Amino acid sequence: MQEGSSIYLSLIIPAYNEQNRIAETLRKVNEFISSLGRTYEIIVVDDGSKDSTLDVVGRVAGGLNTRVISHKPNFGKGYAVREGVLASRGEYVAFSDADLSAPIEELTKLLDAVEDGADIAIGSRALSRSELMVHQPLYRELGGKGLNLIIRLLAVHGIHDTQCGFKLFKGDLARGLFSRCILNGWGFDVEVLYLGRRAGYRIDEIPVRWAHAEDSKIHPIRAGFQVLKDIARIRFHRYPREEN
Repeated sequence: MQEGSSIYLSLIIPAYNEQNRIAETLRKVNEFISSLGRTYEIIVVDDGSKDSTLDVVGRVAGGLNTRVISHKPNFGKGYAVREGVLASRGEYVAFSDADLSAPIEELTKLLDAVEDGADIAIGSRALSRSELMVHQPLYRELGGKGLNLIIRLLAVHGIHDTQCGFKLFKGDLARGLFSRCILNGWGFDVEVLYLGRRAGYRIDEIPVRWAHAEDSKIHPIRAGFQVLKDIARIRFHRYPREEN
């Protein structure tokens, strides 16, 4: 892709210790997005990996329309996604987990939503038409439902699943929102949706197929407490107003 050319879609993939699957993930993602016939870029953000993730991505990126951003030490998923979004150039900006828990083919549902008028389209595991191909262990599912209830009550009303790592934004909107975000950890999803809702943007929650990854790095209890702390930071932080 030539420098300065118009880019339809930027896809951000945060990666931390993903040496065993990142190459296959990039192959699948590139194969699918290229089939859409639109210009795109994939941005892998290596979040201070301690394994060979960066080396693996470096070996395959050149032939897969992918560029790499890396930093050390590990700052957290929110920091990595924010860094990727702010470096993006696409008319639309999406992010996906490296494990592709939501198959990349589900991206068309999110694109359809934003092309139909949504400002932000988020994948959801919690709607009646969502398809959970591999369920989380019961304690994770129950904990996630409880956490989402608290998030709805305290931060983002009306959204049933803020934490699914599969979201799409209009590009300039994404770069504007993420430039104002302060959270580096798991609560960043709540923060960016909170800011989007406060600014009056239309957020569509889209049912997607989703499969739990057995080697998920999220510790549900620890992550849950961190998100609750993050909600408090969100509610008490003095964010500058969005300039529309």
